[in-house]
Amino acid sequence: MAQPESEVLKPLARLDGDPVFDEPWQAEVLAMADRLAASGVFTRDLWSETLGEELMRAERDGKPDDVTTYYEAALKTLERLLEDSGHVTPSARAERREAWEHAYRTTPHGKPVLLSRD
Repeated sequence: MAQPESEVLKPLARLDGDPVFDEPWQAEVLAMADRLAASGVFTRDLWSETLGEELMRAERDGKPDDVTTYYEAALKTLERLLEDSGHVTPSARAERREAWEHAYRTTPHGKPVLLSRD
């Protein structure tokens, strides 16, 4: 069954011919959020409200109004909603972040960053 028009996320418009995403992780955050919303982990309304809160927090903190701030807020929103829903614990998120940081620091330049399974 097709989703109602209001439920479908539209592609982001390009600005002056530049790509909307500066980095692959930015597209991945939005794709994960869309998939999790479609799976019922959280609603699109909750995503929108929580992202708005994160963007207002960034503004209060004096962050610039740019794409980096937007995608950092999107990542914080995704992490927050996953933790609030109980799908990810704060300690599991912190452990995964540490594993990624270790992996990218020890990966030779130009090689793919891989996490070990342990």
